[in-house]
Amino acid sequence: MLYATIKVLLTSVLVVAVSEASKRSPLFGALIASIPLTSVLAMIWLYVDTGDTEKIARLSTGIFWLVLPSLVLFISLPILLRAGLDFYVSLAASIALTVGAYFAMLYVLGAAGIEI
Repeated sequence: MLYATIKVLLTSVLVVAVSEASKRSPLFGALIASIPLTSVLAMIWLYVDTGDTEKIARLSTGIFWLVLPSLVLFISLPILLRAGLDFYVSLAASIALTVGAYFAMLYVLGAAGIEI
């Protein structure tokens, strides 16, 4: 239980750091957020928990393929906000578009014979 609590606390610190840094400088906040710290932490936790490098390799490959559709959120959100839509409406629409992009990517990967 202590180990799980430590993992949650360390991961939460990253989210707060991005939020606080973004208040001062959107560029610095974006820089911190764009570094794959969450992915790296997930790989570290997975290795510490299992010692299974094949699982880490599969996780890393899956992350690579699923980063591509996640970019839909970062493209659609500023477009919708600049078009004058409410923040929460823009966010919900961007998330919906991103979910659609994930399903499309999974379909394309499956059709190409690529397993995640």
